[in-house]
This record gives sequence, C-alpha cells and structure tokens, in this order.
Amino acid sequence: MPDSESPLLKSVLIFLGSGSGGLLRYWLGGVIQDWWKSPFPAGTVVINVTGCLVMGFLIAAWSGPGAVREEYRAAVLIGFLGGYTTFSTFGRDTLTLIQTGDWLRASVYILSSVVLSLIAVWLGAVAGGRILSGG
Repeated sequence: MPDSESPLLKSVLIFLGSGSGGLLRYWLGGVIQDWWKSPFPAGTVVINVTGCLVMGFLIAAWSGPGAVREEYRAAVLIGFLGGYTTFSTFGRDTLTLIQTGDWLRASVYILSSVVLSLIAVWLGAVAGGRILSGG
C-alpha cells in the first residue's frame, strides 16, 4: 500500500467504523439499560464516557513518532468512536426526561454526561501519554 493517504480508503474505513461502532452502541447501551432498570439513561452515559476515555487515550497513543496512518486514525476516531458515542441520543433522552417533567433527572443526566465525558477524555489522554512514555 502506498504511503500517501487514499481518500477512498479513508472514506470506506470511516463508513465501516461507523457501522460497527453504532452496532456496539446499540447492543451495549441496551444491555446496560436493561441491567440499570431505571428511566435514567445510564446506557447512554456509559457509552459516551467510555467513548471519550478511549478517544483521549488513542489521541495520546497515536501522536508523535510512529503515529498511526491517517486512514486508520480516521476509521477509529471518526468512524468507530463517532458511531459508538452519541450526542443525538443524549439530546433525545434529555428531551424525553424534560417532556415527562423529570427536571432533576434531566439536570443530573446533562451534568454527568458532559462533565464525566470531559474528565474521561482528559484521563484517557493522561493514561495514554504515561503508558506510552514508560512512566
């Protein structure tokens, strides 16, 4: 395979990554929600936080010398993790909670989703940097 980036290959890999990430989100989110047994959308929170954790880790892991090829980075970071995490579902879940008058759960959901996801990206980046630097 040539060293230059292939736009077609990149597009196909993003497409495949999005589908597989979306399927995993659907399955795992459902399993978590069934286990949680509450109107609080715990499955979506877990999906978004774990996706952000992996995103942060891989950004740190795949930067610098020996970086992963752009096509593969795009397949995982844009495709798979883009399909796996879901702020459209977050919006839907929030609206549902608000429409049912459950303002407390909606507020906790918004705050936990945003804050935990940001913390997870940071922790992933720190962990990736430390693991890869050997310290």
